[in-house]
Amino acid sequence: MLSKKIEEALNAQINAEFWSAYLYLSMSANFASMGYTGFANWFEVQFKEEQDHAMIFIKYIQSRGGKVTLSPITEVKSAWETPLAAFNDTLEHERKVTAMINNLYSLATEEKDYATQSMLKWFIDEQVEEEETAQEIIDNLNMIKDNGFGLYTLNKELGARTYTQASPLAAE
Repeated sequence: MLSKKIEEALNAQINAEFWSAYLYLSMSANFASMGYTGFANWFEVQFKEEQDHAMIFIKYIQSRGGKVTLSPITEVKSAWETPLAAFNDTLEHERKVTAMINNLYSLATEEKDYATQSMLKWFIDEQVEEEETAQEIIDNLNMIKDNGFGLYTLNKELGARTYTQASPLAAE
């Protein structure tokens, strides 16, 4: 059984994950409208992953006898002039999500909620990967600068990204 504190914190994380999905969908739409189909694809896959993350939290709360409470999603930014600007925002956002996950883990530790700590370990590892990937793309964009062929090549590379479900828990 979840403590009230843990249940509220997990519900807040659900909202944050759906907000993240909405942000990445906005980025995808932005780049699709600019003709950057590869960047749009990358962000669309990211959108789907964030939805999976929210579902993992929903299924977890339900499995522990808690109540899922969905809250409104606040507005997200809708325009980025360059891929670099979007990926800088992505990295900044992922760092905030990492802090939120770390805070959840700290709360679970304080509450002696070992099951929640165990579940959160997957997210801790996931956040390391999210930040690393965003930084790698930023580094590539900084190398490319204004080189049209470099941007074209990276756009093609990101267009090859495919969606794979974030965790087996999301499919249950």
